[in-house]
Amino acid sequence: PTTPFLLLAAACYARASERFYLWLLRNPAFGPTIREWRRHRSIPYRTKGVAIALMSVTMAISIVLLVGYPLAQVVLAIVGVIVGAWLYRIPSRDHR
Repeated sequence: PTTPFLLLAAACYARASERFYLWLLRNPAFGPTIREWRRHRSIPYRTKGVAIALMSVTMAISIVLLVGYPLAQVVLAIVGVIVGAWLYRIPSRDHR
């Protein structure tokens, strides 16, 4: 689930360090996602699906490991649902 953090990092680097921002844009792993976001305010469908799936798995594992902390389990589940819904609602130009 690095996509939201990647976009946040790109926004911060765009303001703070042009060198690192250009490095992110030229990076074959991160550049296409950042450029898609900048041009169209969308995330590729596959990237979004992978991010939601990995986030769901890591949230589920974290919830299971927090056996002694029911409040933390509930908060983590709520945060996971909110972030997953937000990510799902971001448009994808390459699907449908």
